[in-house]
Amino acid sequence: MFCTISAGLAAPRLGAQDKPAPEPAKPDATLVADFEQRVTEYQKLHKSLESELKRLKRTPSQEKIQHHQHELARKIREARRTAKQGDLFTTAISAEFRRLIGAAMQGGNATRVQTSLKNAEPVALKLHINEAYPSNVPLQSTPPTLLLNLPKLPAEVEYRVVGHDLILLDVAAKLIVDVIPNAIP
Repeated sequence: MFCTISAGLAAPRLGAQDKPAPEPAKPDATLVADFEQRVTEYQKLHKSLESELKRLKRTPSQEKIQHHQHELARKIREARRTAKQGDLFTTAISAEFRRLIGAAMQGGNATRVQTSLKNAEPVALKLHINEAYPSNVPLQSTPPTLLLNLPKLPAEVEYRVVGHDLILLDVAAKLIVDVIPNAIP
């Protein structure tokens, strides 16, 4: 099925099921820059503390891997002993992330994101800054549609969904860096 456009050319008519995916929401550049600066500062701290540890060589030993992870987490906790919720996800940044997440969950994406969240072993925990992510609890993935709307992160940290919260997780230390409560509608 075709419709006519002003130049007299025919263009395909899109049905409801053929709607193109919406563009990612436009984030507030100032808030994103502030967040990225905070993440960069955390990344520098992480790298600095990790460089103080004996380098972990490739090993199948879970004990050695966990020891390295725990030592890194201990050093980070010590360096951030006054860390609190909102150090990276400030009130303004949290509000912007909630807006961006809400935009990602609109229209045709809503069902896909909700399905992804339900299929990914949903987890409901109360997590605290500087605490280790429980090793006996699976890490729920963050739907790609949500990630498209959020600022990119360096390899040291990643976004994770825990219940309705969005957490920033230190990958190597398995440590909670910050949390946005009720970020996921």
